[in-house]
Amino acid sequence: MAGPPNSNLRAFNHAVQTLAKQPSQFLPHLTIPTFTHLPEDLGPHLVGANASIPKTSSEKATPPRIPTIRALVLDKDNTLCPPKTTTFPPQILSKLASLRQSPTSPFKNINSILIVSNRAGSHPKYEDEVSSLESQLSHLSIPVFRLPAGTEKKPFCGDEVVQWFREREVVNSADEIAVVGDRLGTDVIMAQLMGSWSVWCKEGVFEPGEAGKPERNILEKMEVWIEAFLRGRGYTAPKPKGWDS
Repeated sequence: MAGPPNSNLRAFNHAVQTLAKQPSQFLPHLTIPTFTHLPEDLGPHLVGANASIPKTSSEKATPPRIPTIRALVLDKDNTLCPPKTTTFPPQILSKLASLRQSPTSPFKNINSILIVSNRAGSHPKYEDEVSSLESQLSHLSIPVFRLPAGTEKKPFCGDEVVQWFREREVVNSADEIAVVGDRLGTDVIMAQLMGSWSVWCKEGVFEPGEAGKPERNILEKMEVWIEAFLRGRGYTAPKPKGWDS
């Protein structure tokens, strides 16, 4: 019989330690309001802000190396669905369909999009949620990642997620993956631990002023403040480990 859902206290402690020791790792490579704003051609947007700046007017800027993103890791709660629900707003479903079906989308591969949640798929207790999500997305063939037994939740399951894509021959390396979510302390840090790129949905699942948009909770407010503070101090998101080698 399965035990209780594993605690994510270690994730909170890791986020605090990251802020204290390596605060730039708390920052996303790209910030968008909601998932509906995700660019189809992600690569240029992930490095656009990090292009080399010439030291003098006579020097030319070094064009940034553009990542090739072949896979997406998508958070569920407050990114695709309102928290603790399996309800997809129409605009989210439309965006998912576009990413799957657009002639120019790099995510038409049946195994190129994976939902990784710290709720659905994290424990057998939430299997009904997994079934609901996968049923609604069956026409798009988008699965939910089921956390292997003994594996910790986000941000510590990154190796298993990368392996999932590798086993299905979607990616050769972690820097071909982008992690998309609303939390800096789990989604963005998981991308950093994986060696992948991160996209922060700053507003969550609802656009600013949209009906039904809830107030941010205390942790969400803290993350928004911390991100702005670090940007104001000149910090930028580090490129994935091994990217420049």
